[in-house]
Amino acid sequence: MRNTILTMAAAIAVTAGQLMAGGFWLQVGNPEASPEAQKANAVVTVKVAGCHDPATATVTATAVGKTKGETKSIALTLTKLSGPGMYAIAQQWPKEGKWVIHVEARADQMVTSTIIPAGPNGVDHLHAKSEMRAFAPREVESLLQ
Repeated sequence: MRNTILTMAAAIAVTAGQLMAGGFWLQVGNPEASPEAQKANAVVTVKVAGCHDPATATVTATAVGKTKGETKSIALTLTKLSGPGMYAIAQQWPKEGKWVIHVEARADQMVTSTIIPAGPNGVDHLHAKSEMRAFAPREVESLLQ
């Protein structure tokens, strides 16, 4: 019980610290809303947001998937869009199988990440999960089950 309370208190302190610092998060968008993203053949857009300079954040993306029983990880190329901290992601993973797009952004001591399910029917924007922390590999892979 005591460990649970201490863990919860630590999680609240970390989240509160980021919120007090102005917050830092990723917004998942639909590329149909941006002619620029459509031109880049994007299947999803991501925007770095919060009270800092979004253009200075380091953003990475990886597709983690299961196809034919094998787990694969593919580093994704992000296309920078004209808006500050705005990126387009085109499909760079196989159409077969179940995939998760894992996007992570870092600025100063802050980190935020988003995981977005994808599969043969496209990207599932509605079931994206975002946190003001890095997702553990097991959390990403849990969406492949």
